[in-house]
Amino acid sequence: MKRVIVDYKKITNELLEELVNKFPAGYGDEDIIGFKNAKGEEIEAVEIKTNDTVYLVKVGLKLTKAMENFSDDDLDIDLENDEFNDYVND
Repeated sequence: MKRVIVDYKKITNELLEELVNKFPAGYGDEDIIGFKNAKGEEIEAVEIKTNDTVYLVKVGLKLTKAMENFSDDDLDIDLENDEFNDYVND
């Protein structure tokens, strides 16, 4: 099984949907996994498993806002550009 660390800036709509399904009321301290990356930096993430991949999605305020604002009908933004930052800061 493949393991991938994902920053909120690069999260796909499908993975965001999985997060919302797994944590409908949001994630808590007990859901957060702490570890050091290859650079020795402390990282906090939540785990999402799919059929072939285990994703560790880095947590933070913007991820929480994106999960709160997620809707299958109206979330169709490119998370790679500044539209995402404008969206979650409204």
